[in-house]
Amino acid sequence: MHPELFKIPLPSFLEGLFGEYFTIYSYGFFIVIGAVLGVTYVAYESKRLFNLSFDKINSLFLILLVAAIVGGKVFLFFEKPLYYLDHPSALLTGKGFVFYGSLLFTIPAMLVFFKKNNLPALRMLDIMAITTCIVHFFGRIGCFMAGCCHGIEWHGPLAVTYSNPACLAPLHTPMHPTQLYSAAMIFVILLILLIIKKYKNFNGQLFLLYLMLYACGRSVIEIFRGDISRGYVIENYISHSQFISILVFLVTLYFYFNIKSKKKMES
Repeated sequence: MHPELFKIPLPSFLEGLFGEYFTIYSYGFFIVIGAVLGVTYVAYESKRLFNLSFDKINSLFLILLVAAIVGGKVFLFFEKPLYYLDHPSALLTGKGFVFYGSLLFTIPAMLVFFKKNNLPALRMLDIMAITTCIVHFFGRIGCFMAGCCHGIEWHGPLAVTYSNPACLAPLHTPMHPTQLYSAAMIFVILLILLIIKKYKNFNGQLFLLYLMLYACGRSVIEIFRGDISRGYVIENYISHSQFISILVFLVTLYFYFNIKSKKKMES
């Protein structure tokens, strides 16, 4: 696809520092769009419901950014621990993150922030569920443009072939567009959450539904993923992400019915 959106020529006095061009990369561009829209949504909802200041929202997102980077790298390490023990510098690059690691590290970070700022955790988590969908949707579009998280070889009608050497996917090979499958899945989850938002039965329902729906969808899409270097828990049968999806689904299902039953008892 197009890992680089465009290049801006730089003045000669800046060439020594930055080269001849300032390059706008597709992945970063779409991540920024998602982050801006996500911050906007959180700011609007938290201001409307809890009168939370924009400074607090910025602090929250900075904390989540750090947690997401650390979590993404920690889970990346556990996919190939022997390799990263021998090549620790590979963990310090801007490439290579595991979404589940980022997600699972940001959850406790959010809960600590909510408690410290006297915010209702479950209601805030519902806001963050929609925010996560927004950011993740644009992130997957960025993945598609860059060629990461690509699919297995496939010669069907929706197959996509990468030819740009800067892409991270194998070149000149028709593949499942798994990034677009993920983006479509996340968009559908977002629509479901927005609909249920008006009729939810208890606080925290949106966040828990998001986790369960994503875990189910991710398990299916994993079948078509081609970046098999991420490894398996059971060779050729259950990938790391599928195993994590199963655990996330089961734990979330427990909390879903636990919180729901408590809500019924209170009412």
